Amino acid sequence: MSLSLRADEKGILPDRMIAALVRSGAIIPATEIDEDQIQPASIDLRLGEVAYRVRASFLPGPDATVAQRIDELKLHEIPLGDGAVLETGCVYIVPLIESLALPGDIAASANPKSSTGRLDVFTRVIADETRGFDRIKPGYHGPLYAEISPRTFPVLVREGSRLSQIRFRHGHAVLAGDALKALHAQERLVDVETPDLADGVPVGVDLVGFGADKFIGYRAKRHTGLIDMDRRATYDVGEFWEPIRARRDQSLILDPDEFYILASKEAVQVPPECAAEMVPFDPLVGEFRVHYAGFFDPGFGYAGAGGRGARAVLEVRSREVPFILEHGQVVGRLVYERMLARPEVLYGQAIGSNYQAQSLKLSKHFRV
Repeated sequence: MSLSLRADEKGILPDRMIAALVRSGAIIPATEIDEDQIQPASIDLRLGEVAYRVRASFLPGPDATVAQRIDELKLHEIPLGDGAVLETGCVYIVPLIESLALPGDIAASANPKSSTGRLDVFTRVIADETRGFDRIKPGYHGPLYAEISPRTFPVLVREGSRLSQIRFRHGHAVLAGDALKALHAQERLVDVETPDLADGVPVGVDLVGFGADKFIGYRAKRHTGLIDMDRRATYDVGEFWEPIRARRDQSLILDPDEFYILASKEAVQVPPECAAEMVPFDPLVGEFRVHYAGFFDPGFGYAGAGGRGARAVLEVRSREVPFILEHGQVVGRLVYERMLARPEVLYGQAIGSNYQAQSLKLSKHFRV
């Protein structure tokens, strides 16, 4: 299919257009694309054959390549072919199997995959000659790299492991104001009677809990074993997580430098003609960070794709001081963007989606 898009055609590229980018050479894989690599509105990025442990995180800036900065900062090289352990507290740079030769009117943005964020593996994508993480300018030609820093659990990765995903967009297609209100009236984006939709769909934290035991989430244990990023339903929850139950006052004190898995108070959905991204509600609130993995595919929580509205799982890392969260406190907002076209397959429809119709769910690596 042709990717000659008119100026008034704005939105996120769906699966079949991403496949067209691969065929046309705009996405350049060093090895053949895996059959399940293309998602409804993104493509998974795969780790290459070597990881470089570096002294510190960095951005190359407008006059340097990532490879040049690696040469200046690397401590040692780690082959990934048969698997290697990435230790907590260290920073690694891994060249990705996919590189880009984007058309001049196509930009891209990256995020960790949901399963990566739920393990507190801090992951960002870097491109050459850039001042920002996870954002790729229109027309970029060059390699991509993943910066990886496990924060809580040591992880085992190998060549081909998928920790990040990338979306492609043509123009600016964020829904705001009246357009977002009209979509909510048509599709009911959130199970709230009169949500404030001025800057996206607000998302609060649920501290009342689920079930008879009022279970509200998990706090990560320290000094655990490692987690193989490519394995599913393998690990015992109790070896890595402490359950948290609701307090009588419906609050939670975040301890400094601890990692939590919580859930949103609201159930949300993403209609087939849209994609969404979780962004901070107020960047001036610096006591915690919420949601490392911010992409919500078309069909997430959507009744027509097997959902009935789904809670957003919140990956929360506290900062240097204790901080009290209250039930319903808004911690993020979902920003919706139009798709250029409806994807051929929606999230939750026979593509191995792990989190459709979720409530409070750990990453796919743990046994239910």
